[in-house]
Amino acid sequence: MREFILFSRTGYTDGNFTNLREAGRLDLVYQCALTALFVSHNIRSDVIFRAVLTGPPKPPLCITIDGSTLHDVRVDEITWTEILKNVLSGKEHPGITVEKKSLQELVKRDEIYVLEEGGEDISKVKFGENPVFVIGDHVGLPKNDENFVLRYGKKLSLGKQKYLAASCVDIINYNLDRI
Repeated sequence: MREFILFSRTGYTDGNFTNLREAGRLDLVYQCALTALFVSHNIRSDVIFRAVLTGPPKPPLCITIDGSTLHDVRVDEITWTEILKNVLSGKEHPGITVEKKSLQELVKRDEIYVLEEGGEDISKVKFGENPVFVIGDHVGLPKNDENFVLRYGKKLSLGKQKYLAASCVDIINYNLDRI
């Protein structure tokens, strides 16, 4: 099982919005979830995607999307806008849960990797069966949270180029799929 955790500094923590971009950049959550969980004509059953939202009004919240139980979805943004609005408003969706959890509560375990340009090159890392990848949003991880996560894991680099968060997820999946 592989897991991706996206830390969103601005993502809204309620369903009171009309589009994902204006909801504290929940469009990043949608894009990362899409690249983490979907392949052509299928859902990755061996992936869990989490988004830790720390925007207004009631942070932190953790959205967990489990590829093994997720269904009744398409990949378009309109569908995901409705899904995220609903789950953040307290409604249920198969394979998606929302709970009051911080990043620090999620990372107290083995095989944690924090994406950072100065980390160990992904091509040189031998991954175990349950790697967890922590990715910051467009702003990045707060220093305190990054330092806390690094107590349990290490920095991982995808190279010298800076990529969009969703591209990072895609590159990691590509590399792990080749193993």
